[in-house]
Amino acid sequence: MSAPIPAIVLAGSRPGPDPLLSGSGVATKALLPIAGRAMLVHAVEALRNSPLVGPITILAQNSAELAAEPGLADFADLHFADSGQGISSSLAAALPPSDDPLLVTTADNVLLTPTMIAEFLGGAADSDVAVAMVERDVLLARYPESRRTWLKFRGGWWSGANMFWLRGRRVLPLLDFWGRIERDRKKGLKIIAAFGPWLLIGALLRFFTIQQGIAHAGLRFGLKAKVVPMSEPEACIDADKPVDIELIEAIFAARRRAAIGRLL
Repeated sequence: MSAPIPAIVLAGSRPGPDPLLSGSGVATKALLPIAGRAMLVHAVEALRNSPLVGPITILAQNSAELAAEPGLADFADLHFADSGQGISSSLAAALPPSDDPLLVTTADNVLLTPTMIAEFLGGAADSDVAVAMVERDVLLARYPESRRTWLKFRGGWWSGANMFWLRGRRVLPLLDFWGRIERDRKKGLKIIAAFGPWLLIGALLRFFTIQQGIAHAGLRFGLKAKVVPMSEPEACIDADKPVDIELIEAIFAARRRAAIGRLL
């Protein structure tokens, strides 16, 4: 890549109460502390420490609340913008005016690292839209206790890793389509069915791999779409449930021990 890619961090709140915030005294999920710092700070730090990432924009319904987070004060080239109620419409409004690519991640992607970012961007570079995913065997080999939402295809079961590559305004039709189905984002078969009966039947009968399925779905919008398989299982462990946070805290503790060991 010739220039650092701009990044967007989705840090808004979903409609309805969030069980993670019950009794926490925190008003929004992005500011919930994990390993001593707000979720959002972990995600932004990983992006800022990557030489492949340029300006970072944080999107949230109340971005001023996030801008006041002290843990973000020292990060350069950090911007805040108010979003709408839907992810797709917020992204559509934030796209660059050209076909330049954009990296998108989420505030609860707290285990993100510069190494993961480099792996994803390297794999996505020749596409119009790409999504990072982890195959089930990769995750369970290291974290058998982790529970994810899986998409089942020939050759593997896959879970999203909360990184997306969008090549500018050419993806607007896809975002408009996503806006109509994003309420079902945790229901794999409903998402697949929305792309048409051929894709649904093929997925149910395991006629094709997830890479083939995503490529076919992209063609509906005239886009080159692909899955970027991630080699690090932590890439798909985000902070959705209390049990996720317990695992994430344990992973951060292991990272700290490893860092201390390297210094000794």
